[in-house]
Amino acid sequence: MLKSQTRYAIDPATAKTLDTDQLRDHFHVGGLFAEGEINLVYSHYDRLILGSAVPGNGTLMLDHMPETGTASFLDRRELGVLNVGDTGSIIVGGEDHILERGEVLYIGMGSGPVGFSGAGRFYLLSAPAHRSCPTRLIKLADARRVEMGARETANERVILQFLHPEVAETCQLVMGYTQFAEGSVWNTMPAHLHDRRMEAYLYFDVGADQRVFHIMGEPDQTRHIVMANEEAVISPPWSVHCGAGTGAYTFCWAMAGDNVDFTDMDMVAMGDLR
Repeated sequence: MLKSQTRYAIDPATAKTLDTDQLRDHFHVGGLFAEGEINLVYSHYDRLILGSAVPGNGTLMLDHMPETGTASFLDRRELGVLNVGDTGSIIVGGEDHILERGEVLYIGMGSGPVGFSGAGRFYLLSAPAHRSCPTRLIKLADARRVEMGARETANERVILQFLHPEVAETCQLVMGYTQFAEGSVWNTMPAHLHDRRMEAYLYFDVGADQRVFHIMGEPDQTRHIVMANEEAVISPPWSVHCGAGTGAYTFCWAMAGDNVDFTDMDMVAMGDLR
């Protein structure tokens, strides 16, 4: 079963006027990872689509999504898939790719229908593409590891880059995830923004009684959205990207926009945050 919805882009001036429920209506994505369903959200920020597929005891097929305006989902798009569950299988062009937890499959434009099966809990990110890149399974050992932060500042973390120019070729999608050491909770501090690319986060490995406070908004007009396990958030290009949890967690980040330069960001001084 395929379920889909559309989220329209809004400007920062409008975002300043939104209350908690309205912020969540525009940017928070809950209700993902329902067994037997593909759930997709079509965002008008850089036309990024995010969502999930949980095959359970059957097989789910991703083919036609009305919002794309194409016969098949990947006719003009590329797709990144992260498995946050147990071992699962993805069939692309007749080839079966086995994904363990924490592995990423990149699927290039024009690959046709995609089938999901097994015990995987698949997180999906898709961006428009103008050229086809090879489909590739990226294992943990293949990811680029960047260690950052320190225990003293509660942000000791490792960034695992999967869809990155030094790891796997894509058209415009950049994707990976960040894991925190025990006792560290702050992500992306000092904060930054990148007006050339939107971003989407999936928070996972969040304890049942834990939460992450995702911070968004312009640097001098910050807001927050409280996130539970396996919930996603759409972060506009005009928004800061940072947050803090009540315990260690992991988040998957993905970007689409003008370039694939991971370090293309505008840093925000701590004294400029309000």
